[in-house]
Amino acid sequence: MSRVCELTGKAVMTGNTVSHANNRARRRYLPNLVNVTLISDALGRSFKLRVSAAGLRSVEHRGGLDAFLAKASASELSHRALTLKRAIAKKVELDTVAAA
Repeated sequence: MSRVCELTGKAVMTGNTVSHANNRARRRYLPNLVNVTLISDALGRSFKLRVSAAGLRSVEHRGGLDAFLAKASASELSHRALTLKRAIAKKVELDTVAAA
């Protein structure tokens, strides 16, 4: 399983561990990924996603999963999140047409 956030695209970074003697050794900086269940208000379902802690804070800050996906760019979303974004947009569009 790849270590990439499904919502923000945050992935593994590489760098050096530098000792006191200035010796350099390669290392990996892993994102803080958490398995969470997020609820979509538009679809009325819950979805299990692997999201970074910073991504989870962003979802809460924007007002939930639906609002986050509406503003998120397609380039940073995973395939599952992108299909979820399309499904939510389609459902919201149908609801607005039915209400009018």
